[in-house]
Amino acid sequence: MSAILKITNLCKEYESVIALNDVSLEIERGTIFGLLGPNGAGKTSLIRILTGITLPDRGSFTLDYTDRKDFDTLSRMIGYLPEERGLYPDMKIKEQLEFLGEIKGLSLKDCRSKIQQYSERLGTSGWLDKKANELSKGMQQMVQFMATIFFEPSLIVLDEPFTGLDPINTNKMKSEILELQKTGTTIIFSTHRMEQVEEICENIALINKGKIILEGDLADVKKRFKKDIYQVCYAGEMDSDREYEFEVIERSVSAKESSMIVRDKSQNSSANILLKKLIEHVEVHSFVEILPSLNEIFITQVNEVGSQSTTQGETDEQD
Repeated sequence: MSAILKITNLCKEYESVIALNDVSLEIERGTIFGLLGPNGAGKTSLIRILTGITLPDRGSFTLDYTDRKDFDTLSRMIGYLPEERGLYPDMKIKEQLEFLGEIKGLSLKDCRSKIQQYSERLGTSGWLDKKANELSKGMQQMVQFMATIFFEPSLIVLDEPFTGLDPINTNKMKSEILELQKTGTTIIFSTHRMEQVEEICENIALINKGKIILEGDLADVKKRFKKDIYQVCYAGEMDSDREYEFEVIERSVSAKESSMIVRDKSQNSSANILLKKLIEHVEVHSFVEILPSLNEIFITQVNEVGSQSTTQGETDEQD
């Protein structure tokens, strides 16, 4: 795959606060990319620069070879669903969508065709003649999502898109996001919900204190932080007083099948070697590696950066 979005050395400072500190990133075409970070990390600053709301102090980016300075072209290539709702409360939904579509370069005829098409897909057809203030928060969120995608942009930026949605509409939106990806649309998905990222994202970047501190393929990232811990279901008996070649972290014993969580004591061992050791003692029914959750990785990395910053600050004071 080729990179559709190339971000190079972006910097943004607000008075004495460094929001982005030399951020560089590439996002491949047709992927769902998770943009993660704690509150105040720099995610919103990056999104606002990409969507043309603010300008960087330094650095640049291109979207499908279009430079950030070509505002008109970029505006028609990017769909943005902000965390805050931004519908006109006293304006009918259909009129708002027509207005937004024309801003994005569609003719009125094309607007109406796309609105009909996407409202049927998302189940929002019955809301088109209603005003925004007549809709629930969840309904407004679905309408804003439709406003983000119906003009079919190359890049879609979603900031906490599932906020306020019930499980049914969450699944509708999720299905549409995956369908958009299949057609080649690139999606940046920003959220604090790590389980949602694990479910739909292929690649991630973790930003903290204005810097990218972790990025890559999600599966590879999880493997990078694995601790060689495995869950084993087995039959047989383990001698609790015996010293084994592996550490038993947790164990549950039953008459039919027992289970335990183990870790090899040898740091250079492999899963196959550990399994061979286990088979010498019990009848193994299943053997599954336990990878850390993205939530665990997120917390560990953010805390580690915070600890390093504190240590650096103390060193600077001593100097």
